[in-house]
Amino acid sequence: MKIAALDIGGTSIKSGIWNGHNMEETGEIATNAKNGGPYVIQRAIEILRSYSGFEAIGISTAGQVDSQKGIIRYANENIPNYTGMPIRQILEETFGVPIAVENDVNAAAMGEAHFGAGKNHPDFLCLTYGTGVGGAIVINKKIYSGSMFSAGEFGAITVHPEDIRDHDPFSGCYEQYASATALVKKAKAYDERLENGRIIFSRLTEESVKKIVDDWIDEIVYGLTTVIHIFNPSCIVLGGGVMAQPYILQQVQQKTSKRTMSSFHNVELKTAELGNHAGMLGAAWLALQKGSLHAR
Repeated sequence: MKIAALDIGGTSIKSGIWNGHNMEETGEIATNAKNGGPYVIQRAIEILRSYSGFEAIGISTAGQVDSQKGIIRYANENIPNYTGMPIRQILEETFGVPIAVENDVNAAAMGEAHFGAGKNHPDFLCLTYGTGVGGAIVINKKIYSGSMFSAGEFGAITVHPEDIRDHDPFSGCYEQYASATALVKKAKAYDERLENGRIIFSRLTEESVKKIVDDWIDEIVYGLTTVIHIFNPSCIVLGGGVMAQPYILQQVQQKTSKRTMSSFHNVELKTAELGNHAGMLGAAWLALQKGSLHAR
């Protein structure tokens, strides 16, 4: 069994073949997303044509996705003219195999559910901290999508109502304060040289830099305690490159425990395990189900 998998992001398109156990023949090229949605899909087709013998295709992609129809419901300006793109129809007509299309965070959560940090948990939440804050809800090893395929938008939780501005629907919201972007913004306001997470954490021994990081961790905890009290999960998987820092997980665990009621202390906070392959593995798994194939 061979399933071709793509992870389409605003910066790059990752690709590979899932053989039922591992990803192989992996590659990565620039998306050139500013050229627009039709260009991006043509680029995806070219990548898929470089592989052979696959029985299904799994697509993990940026944007809100109608996973039943395989259509992009909404995409922001990072990929112009991507909204409404009928990905499944285009790829089915081109390759004649079963196609699964899913939002990138949901696909990554499916990867973690079956192969990574969530494999021992039938139900868990997944939050990723990067440019924004993405989220996914996994129930009985399946994505809970909501009525319009938009459930799990944890980045839109209001955490600072005093900062709400009527013209900005994301003002005062979680991702404005807890994303990796928010950390870098605060750090650069203090010192322009603190332009990425690697540099910031290399200077963690400096008290002023440590305070910026600790204040940012507090923002992460505000959102986590909210979703913990709503969902009472057994596990939350934390993704995003910045979460690889041991100091962050340690502090998040300690502070979250202090801010949640004792009856919610059973939740296990774990870092994601699959890295850049999470979305592809999740998309491949969904394609496996879509095609009623069997891993072998």
